[in-house]
Amino acid sequence: MRYIALEEAFALPELAARQPTVPMRIRVTDEYAEMCGRKLVDFEEYRLPEMDANGVDIQVLSLTVPGIQADTAPDRAVDNAVFANDFLAEVVGRHPARFRGFAALPMQDPGAAVAELDRCVRQLGFVGALVNDHTRGRYLDDPAYEELWSALEELGVPLYLHPGSVPADDWHVMRGRPEMYGASWSWQAETGGHAMRLVYAGVFDRHPRATLILGHLGEFLPFQRSRLDSRYRTLRVDTPLLRMPSEYIGTNIVLTTSGVLDPAAIEAAVLTAGADAVMFSVDYPYEDTAAAVASVEKANLSDDVKERVAHRNARRVLGI
Repeated sequence: MRYIALEEAFALPELAARQPTVPMRIRVTDEYAEMCGRKLVDFEEYRLPEMDANGVDIQVLSLTVPGIQADTAPDRAVDNAVFANDFLAEVVGRHPARFRGFAALPMQDPGAAVAELDRCVRQLGFVGALVNDHTRGRYLDDPAYEELWSALEELGVPLYLHPGSVPADDWHVMRGRPEMYGASWSWQAETGGHAMRLVYAGVFDRHPRATLILGHLGEFLPFQRSRLDSRYRTLRVDTPLLRMPSEYIGTNIVLTTSGVLDPAAIEAAVLTAGADAVMFSVDYPYEDTAAAVASVEKANLSDDVKERVAHRNARRVLGI
């Protein structure tokens, strides 16, 4: 089995030096922080050998959190997006058979974000864009981003909605419990909620060819499909959706296995979202490649479905 991995991070120290410092709220061990720091800035010494050892043909690379969205000044965000994307294009150019790129977008300036997406896809050959949740509290259902959704449709590329933006508020439920912040719980809830804002705002009714990718098996959403529909039927809404909420999951909203290492969970995602809506990812270097591959290999799925999850769905969605 060959694999394409869609949520694979890199860091650019020169970019960090150009940006304001963002306090780290996730408390991890020194050993884990050292390992991630070493692998995030590498492409040849650790990354390619780990891909080779586990049958990963291609990593789609994206700037690690919080990316460009840490910038407070729109002009600086635009400059830093170009800087990061040009760097990524050079990395992909060194290994064009092994790497692809997701664009980092200066969401602080919606018009500039559209222009940078267009440049990255048409000139640099990127296969989409990745955005880290909201941008200083502005979500992607904001009318300012309508042109971005139109551009995604026109270019035929997906938007990967990733967690990890600078927090816009402080949930009381997490006060005194730092363990809950980040990938252990809050990021999934926040990002899944963002995706549902897009559904209820009618983004996919206005842009039916738009594709949103959610990591971590869909940030809780596929397993709530029946409840989303049953509760929607009881609501009074100003503008009814063209479809039931669940019908956007598996069509406009597709998902990856990033960070989920349980074969049974992957089976459940295929059953709920559909075999054509689930794509392999590792969440490198934050998760282990061998364990991510094993979670698909051990799943009780047919060989045909495993191939779709491993690489065929990604080839279709990304145009690889």
